[in-house]
Amino acid sequence: MAAVAADPAAAAIPASSEERHRQREAMPGLDEQWRQVENGRERPLRAGESWFLVERHWYKQWEVYVKEGNQDANTFPGCINNAGLFEDQINWHLREGLLEGDDYVLLPATAWNYLVSWYGLEDGQPPIERKVIELPGVRKVELYPIELLLVQHSDMETALTIQFSHTDSLDLVLQTAREQFLVEPQEDTRLWIKNSEGSLDRLCNTQITLLDASLETGQLVIMETRNKDGTWPSAQLCGMNNVPEEDEEFQGQPGICGLTNLGNTCFMNSALQCLSNVPQLTEYFLNNRYLEELNFRNPLGMKGELAEAYADLVKQTWSGYHRSIVPNVFKNKVGHFASQFLGYQQHDSQELLSFLLDGLHEDLNRVKKKEYVELCNGAGRPDLEVAQEAWQNHKRRNDSVIVDTFHGLFKSTLVCPDCGNVSVTFDPFCYLSVPLPVCSRRVLEVFFVPMDPRRKPEQHRVVVPKKGNISDLCVALSTHTSVAPDKMIVADVFSHRFYKLYQLEDPLSGILDRDDIFVYEVTGRIEPVEGSRDDIVVPVYLRERTPSRDYNNSYYGLILFGHPLLVSVPRDRFSWEGLYNILMYRLSRYVTKPTSDEDDGDEKGDEDDDDNEDSSSDEEKEEVPGPSTSSSVQEAEQEQAGPSSGVTRRCPFLLDNSLHTSQWPPRRRRKQLFTLQTVNSNGTSDRTTSPEEVQTQPYIAMDWEPEMKKRYYDEVEAEGYVKHDCVGYMLKKSPVQLQECIKLFTTVETLEKENPWYCSSCKQHQLATKKLDLWMLPEVLIIHLKRFSFSKFSREKLDTLVQFPIRDLDFSEFVIKPKNESAPDLYKYDLIAVSNHYGGMRDGHYTTFACNKDSGQWHYFDDNSVSPVNENQIESKAAYVLFYQRQDVGRRQSQTASSDTPASPASDSTPNPEIMDVN
Repeated sequence: MAAVAADPAAAAIPASSEERHRQREAMPGLDEQWRQVENGRERPLRAGESWFLVERHWYKQWEVYVKEGNQDANTFPGCINNAGLFEDQINWHLREGLLEGDDYVLLPATAWNYLVSWYGLEDGQPPIERKVIELPGVRKVELYPIELLLVQHSDMETALTIQFSHTDSLDLVLQTAREQFLVEPQEDTRLWIKNSEGSLDRLCNTQITLLDASLETGQLVIMETRNKDGTWPSAQLCGMNNVPEEDEEFQGQPGICGLTNLGNTCFMNSALQCLSNVPQLTEYFLNNRYLEELNFRNPLGMKGELAEAYADLVKQTWSGYHRSIVPNVFKNKVGHFASQFLGYQQHDSQELLSFLLDGLHEDLNRVKKKEYVELCNGAGRPDLEVAQEAWQNHKRRNDSVIVDTFHGLFKSTLVCPDCGNVSVTFDPFCYLSVPLPVCSRRVLEVFFVPMDPRRKPEQHRVVVPKKGNISDLCVALSTHTSVAPDKMIVADVFSHRFYKLYQLEDPLSGILDRDDIFVYEVTGRIEPVEGSRDDIVVPVYLRERTPSRDYNNSYYGLILFGHPLLVSVPRDRFSWEGLYNILMYRLSRYVTKPTSDEDDGDEKGDEDDDDNEDSSSDEEKEEVPGPSTSSSVQEAEQEQAGPSSGVTRRCPFLLDNSLHTSQWPPRRRRKQLFTLQTVNSNGTSDRTTSPEEVQTQPYIAMDWEPEMKKRYYDEVEAEGYVKHDCVGYMLKKSPVQLQECIKLFTTVETLEKENPWYCSSCKQHQLATKKLDLWMLPEVLIIHLKRFSFSKFSREKLDTLVQFPIRDLDFSEFVIKPKNESAPDLYKYDLIAVSNHYGGMRDGHYTTFACNKDSGQWHYFDDNSVSPVNENQIESKAAYVLFYQRQDVGRRQSQTASSDTPASPASDSTPNPEIMDVN
């Protein structure tokens, strides 16, 4: 309640006795005076009405005067005199601690006016008018209003003292401050208060009362006026200025403003630029229409803070005074309410857009108290009736500028595969996430390792079914190599070991594009079958000893190197000596055999010639458990290998060495280049390995001494490979039309096992068929192209070129609601913005194409860089989120814009008298 001026009816008491006599003669009878005044006092208090204070001493004298009926001059009360209620007669402040009945009497306005008209008011005294306020559970006359000190942010020294009621709104305080400080109607203002600790707090919700805001008498209230460039002076003083210093004198086209990348925030910048170029939403914020719709108490919202932060960003972007701004305030606000966007990790622009639209909707929801609404099911009723009911129910809980602009309606049809029960519901949507037609084939790069040691491994590029099995890969590779598919084993090699050995029935979806896939030619299978005569395939690792031997665990002194092998070993040669020779043969392309000059026998100096070799008994050969013949080497091996090593016993799958060993060509005993032992699948001979694990898979390690590896192992040749002609093949991806994606979106699909539907007829969950149809489209249609594919085994980005029209995107064939043939614009859309994503899954960059609502010119927004572009540059494989505006809406806006008087950038950003209130 602002300070009240003196009542015009409160005339001063006549000065002369004759005039006083005439005044008394004009008064009604004393009984009538008493009746009129006392009847007024007995009326109940009504919130908001005015009551007046009368000094008790004067009132008691008046009572005596009218009750006794004595009109003698000695008892006449004279004019009303409230001097005893004031502290001073300059500011006319009420004395503290006044009590009703002891110090004053309360009179309603009618009774007060009677007394003033009859007796007058002491010259110079103001009437003491007070309002009736309604507090929780009680109504009372507010004796002591709140006196606030109003100042401007730009002039903290000049303060105005203004009285307000506890029940006055903060908006009245703001409007009073604007009037007192002569603020122009188009300028934005907001309020701050100085709290008891001396710091400043924002008064965000101007619709609440001073009592709810806990304001007290003597409190300092600061009115801040927005700068012409859209920033607030307080932001600059607090070091939170969003604008680089070099932009202070810049003037340009409103809306053509970049956003600085704060560190992996290009996804946010892209989403903001798209949303900023939605004309009706931006006009809503620039014209301050959002202020009266801010919902500060919505438990699903962000207390209006997100909407205020976004409005602040729009004001600066469209002020025309910035080349770019730093959106750190908005970024912090988003992170505060959505923890997934905290920090500076890369995120998805569509995910942020979804959060932002939902947050703005709840912050601006016109529904202050959401009522319970039951799900609306078709139940055989006409679609028009059900759809209208569903939309009305949605609007009963959700009514905002976001709903007005972006929300449409789906028709969802579910059919039970068992009983045929049909469920029809109509559901609102904010954007369409449409799938891309996926190619049924994929290209895999693999390395084929032939059995012939003279041939180098070959790099191949094969086309396989996307949902095929490993057997399909072998069949495809067979056409290139002429090797039968059943003679191939596929393996994933990682860090010099077999990460996985695939079975033929394993799905190809388990192979990622980044995996190193080796396909080995073999003559048998890894899993030996008892009684089978097929060769046994043995996984072989290459390891090198490190110089240090002071390790507690057996495998710590060994380092894996090179590519592992899958070696086919005949059953009758499956002994340590036979395996050694087969490996020497398989490695002959890059492993050199010692020359005759290097034949040094064993460490005891025994010379073995051919005769000695022939004369040696099978028993003596069988006593040699591995290639090493020195007892000292055997002891070292035993120490290193542990109980699972082949040094102390045969490999679990080794056959009886007494058989067929004499068939090996007689030779002189040569120096052994490496030793062999059994290991686990990691290439380690861990003592914790159970005998069962060793029996399951015969992994073998070739252990090289550093000196032997250096002399006889050619690393360059070992890593060599050749490229097959098919490596140059590229799977051509033909472009798809946007309409194809929308058609695929509305195609019937069967629900996944993880997401069944509960059939009310069958009383159980079913894998029903589901079909989505478009019933009603919004003013602005957001189409999200689902480029990122996620599955149990893989993640990938589809770089398919989606061709989309800039103008005249016709949805008439997709909307199933009965059409208004006289209004074709209701189904045609024009493009206004595109969010682009460049790069892959783990890294990437977001940019934006957007059409300026004022100039109609397209621009390319790349963080803080903005440049004009032609329409033919917009379509690309990077297009990720498309913004389309309905043609009837665009035409309406064009007509409105053409009728408006051109304005400068500064006045353009604040076109109406409402105030701006943004954090």
